[in-house]
Amino acid sequence: MMTFLNSETACSKSYEETANLLKTDTKYGINQGDIHERRKLYSYNEFEIKNEEPIWLKYLEKFKEPMILLLLASALISIIMKQFDDALSITCAILIVVTVAFFQEYRSEKALDELNKLVPPSCNIIRNGELHSILARELVPGDIVVLNTGDRVPADMRLFEAVDLSIDESSFTGESEPCTKILEPIPQEYAAKGILARRNICFMGTLVKNGHGKGIVISTGENSEFGEIFKMMQSEEAPKTPLQKSMDTLGKQLSFYSFGIIGVIMFIGWLQGRPMLEMFTISVSLAVAAIPEGLPIVVTVTLALGVIRMAKKKAIIKKLPIVETLGCVDVICSDKTGTLTTNEMTVKNIISSDDLHAEVTGIGYIADGIVRCGNVQVRYNSHPSLFKVIEVGAVCNNAHIFDRQVTGQPTDASLLTLAMKASYNELRNDYIRHEEWPFNSENKWMGVRVSPKNNPSQSMLFVKGAINEILKQSKYYNFNDKNYDLTQEKYNHFMTDAQNLMSSGLRVIAMACGNSFNDLCYVGMVGIIDPPREGIRDAIESLRRSGVQVKMITGDAQETARSIANRIGFDLMMKKFLSGEEISKMSQHELENVVSDVAIFYRTTPKQKLNIIKAFKSRGYIVGMTGDGVNDSVALKSADIGIAMGKSGTDVSKEAADMILVDDNFTTIISAIEEGKGIYYNIRNFVRFQLSTSISALSLIAISTVFHFPNPLNAMQILWINIIMDGPPAQSLGVEPVDSDVLKKPPRRTNESMINLKLIGNILINALIIVTGTLYVFYREMEDGKVTHRDTTMTFTCFVFFDMFNALSCRSQNKSVFQIGLFSNRAFLFSVGGSILSQLLVIYFPPLQRVFQTEALSFLDILSLVFLTSSVWVVSEVKKFFQNGFSLRTPESRIEMGKSDFDV
Repeated sequence: MMTFLNSETACSKSYEETANLLKTDTKYGINQGDIHERRKLYSYNEFEIKNEEPIWLKYLEKFKEPMILLLLASALISIIMKQFDDALSITCAILIVVTVAFFQEYRSEKALDELNKLVPPSCNIIRNGELHSILARELVPGDIVVLNTGDRVPADMRLFEAVDLSIDESSFTGESEPCTKILEPIPQEYAAKGILARRNICFMGTLVKNGHGKGIVISTGENSEFGEIFKMMQSEEAPKTPLQKSMDTLGKQLSFYSFGIIGVIMFIGWLQGRPMLEMFTISVSLAVAAIPEGLPIVVTVTLALGVIRMAKKKAIIKKLPIVETLGCVDVICSDKTGTLTTNEMTVKNIISSDDLHAEVTGIGYIADGIVRCGNVQVRYNSHPSLFKVIEVGAVCNNAHIFDRQVTGQPTDASLLTLAMKASYNELRNDYIRHEEWPFNSENKWMGVRVSPKNNPSQSMLFVKGAINEILKQSKYYNFNDKNYDLTQEKYNHFMTDAQNLMSSGLRVIAMACGNSFNDLCYVGMVGIIDPPREGIRDAIESLRRSGVQVKMITGDAQETARSIANRIGFDLMMKKFLSGEEISKMSQHELENVVSDVAIFYRTTPKQKLNIIKAFKSRGYIVGMTGDGVNDSVALKSADIGIAMGKSGTDVSKEAADMILVDDNFTTIISAIEEGKGIYYNIRNFVRFQLSTSISALSLIAISTVFHFPNPLNAMQILWINIIMDGPPAQSLGVEPVDSDVLKKPPRRTNESMINLKLIGNILINALIIVTGTLYVFYREMEDGKVTHRDTTMTFTCFVFFDMFNALSCRSQNKSVFQIGLFSNRAFLFSVGGSILSQLLVIYFPPLQRVFQTEALSFLDILSLVFLTSSVWVVSEVKKFFQNGFSLRTPESRIEMGKSDFDV
């Protein structure tokens, strides 16, 4: 019976055995009549997305969060208590928050769909001995596929024909260099080491960079190696963000406190012998009023503004809560190729056979750089021996570059770019090519026979390849434009030069030329690297200073990864290096015990990357994962925050990620972390303000109700205070500018609740000052025992002014208003100014006087109230003054001493 073959099994068999197992013929392919039977066995060559929940059900799911459930309960109770205005405002807040969150997340759930784009729309196959072009989804195991340069591989294939065939597998394996394919079987024990070892297999979704070939389809769709990634992505659920967890905890805490209020007031009423139904009604009303229904709106607005600010910094955030998650990240696992590096091979050094050393500036496939020998720029005839190296590399070359897009090998493209930097863009046009010996894995060299256009009768041989192979074939070496015998001493000398370049993480390509293979003359070598991105070293150092560890996860070899790590400032002292092979032998528990001590994970597969992320999360870390390839997509989805590259990233990685760096700039992560930390501060500042104000208002009403005192505020005045509590002054705290010291602080501890003992202490101190001051004014004005309009106006205005100064003190938990800047938050100034102006209208505008039952106050009345109510701000400032060590220490020492707002 026919079956599909996985890549590990197929690569260890000869292609004849593979053809027999799949009942196909490498020359004629399968018969058209067999297609129907094979389709029954294998289905279509595509990824089938599971039936998803209907949109309306996904929308309803958003109402299950604790904070939303608490607000729904508040709205229901308000309706029962006939407080319809409260019920309406709470319901509107819920609908706005849920709808915004739903649309943000609904737009981002497309990662699995993007995997189908890896299957090209059409491909060339041989069936019944004839060449056909069919839809790739119609492929079945046993089909014979023809591959050419520029094609995307439509399914996993066992090659049986390959001419200079190299495949770009970087999006799949993380290996920056294209894989040169072979036809020979791979020993089973070597094939078991992973994808990189299976060089006679072409994998679905990879790209043919050079040459051409033919292969037998061994597996399609979900049975392919990419299908394994697809199945892992289906099984992975995106984790809840730390902010969502904090909000869930806050909802539970507020529920607990609400029931506590109900219990305490009912107990007091029971002691007083009052009717239980009456006390229950009062206590429930107070408990509902204590719930900050404006909190979800503030959170949503604050996060949305953070998303907008990040977009201006070229970082696209796909889910609102993810903005704040960045402030909690304490480990960033970064892919190397295309993330830490540019994924554009670049020549950095040239060493000629006469020992001239040149450095090459610039990166990428553009002529933005120069070749410099000492302090002299290398040009034609200025340094003939160096120029000869450049010439051989450019002529013995099959790559093409157009607008930074490369056709052919990246190594060849780097040699063409080198020629452009030496001001010879079209060296190949000066020669006529007669013959080519393509690079293969046995010879490890490429050669061309050419003749100059101005002298067609002259035949020349240009060869490039691995340094040891080129030196073995060379009979001479060039020195001062003359050929000398290549002695063992000189051979060792050139190999030492090559080893020095390799130890710096450079890939060495050697050059030779001559009239035939019998008289080749070694002319020199170049050192090539996939260079680190600009600014990456400073970014990693900034992250380390702020308490964020950076780990490298790559499919590359250890030597390559280590050299890049050294260049970009990784802390490798006392750190381990762990290979994918070692990870595969570990249990998950064993991996969890060592991940913290590992700096570089190399030769890793997508599944191993996922296990690494899970190991960090199991240890309590908040993990960010950066990547650009399909092989990174599962880890991107599993991480607390997945960060994809916008330019070099595949569609799959971008859809799996939570954040996309539009310009592929790793340093943008620093701005994002700063933004995330600032957002959490602002949300907590709002919680402090609203709870202290609402507790003050509730205390006034509760004291008056429980002890049968006259009510200091009427219904309209209480409603106005509620509008201010949830209105512009409160909302403006959510847009407080990010503290300049925020990046120096460690990541937020996610196991801490938003409401902890220290925050409760600050809330109660502010509430006590507000309640005491307001009651003092009320009873001072009510000397005759009767409540007049003046009494309530003074009390009402006193409370509103307290509210404004309380908001001012809540702009920062630890810094003085004068440190953060009195005018730094314009939204706050406008909202407070507008609230004060509105309050003055309520006092002095006759129509509003009738509505709110107020009367005009004198200038001295207002002045005395300002003096009294500013006490809540003064006490806060004094407390911050003492907390910060009398303001004599530097901001840095204060951060080190108190960890600033993180201790709150």
